[in-house]
Amino acid sequence: MANVSCTFARSSSFHAIWIALLLLSTSASLAQEKTFLLDAKRTSVHFTLGSVLHTVHGAFALKQGSLRLDPASGKMSGEIVVDARSGDSSNGLRDRKMHREILESEKFPEITFQPMRMEGTLAPEGKSSVQIHGTFSLHGVAHDITVPAEVTLSPSQWTAAIRFHVPYVKWGLKNPSTLFLRVDEAVEIEIEASGDTSPNIGKH
Repeated sequence: MANVSCTFARSSSFHAIWIALLLLSTSASLAQEKTFLLDAKRTSVHFTLGSVLHTVHGAFALKQGSLRLDPASGKMSGEIVVDARSGDSSNGLRDRKMHREILESEKFPEITFQPMRMEGTLAPEGKSSVQIHGTFSLHGVAHDITVPAEVTLSPSQWTAAIRFHVPYVKWGLKNPSTLFLRVDEAVEIEIEASGDTSPNIGKH
């Protein structure tokens, strides 16, 4: 009977140690920094500007982007860089005005977003809703901003849908309204980002 008790005790201890090691391994994996590399071919940046006559839709091209996240602290780093000179609303006259008078894209050729912190929990797989705090640089000036993001992770790739408003007039850019055409003083930005997972994403 004593031998049975000793064997059971050793078995229980072994299982307890195994479970503890498994939990430690899982915790370490979850705390591992995650890297998100944006694929320019699978990432779109659209803008929408309302007016009294009709809504203007257009797009910009992504130059490059990479984001890094520490899940344990929520701290983020990296940068998303958009080519300001690529702005296109399918109207040559309107686009020339946008680039020359509003964005001054030859002088300020890049629009950037630098994340600093994430609020919310990013699930190892599937969809998560989070808030990303960072700085949005437009026309050479950086502004604090918080954007909502719907992030979906899988073992092989990730996607993110981000939509937010940029109060460009409040931020010092020229209002393109004329006597006969009034436009909104904020533009909606919608980013559909995607990329392959790096070795430290989605593997736990």
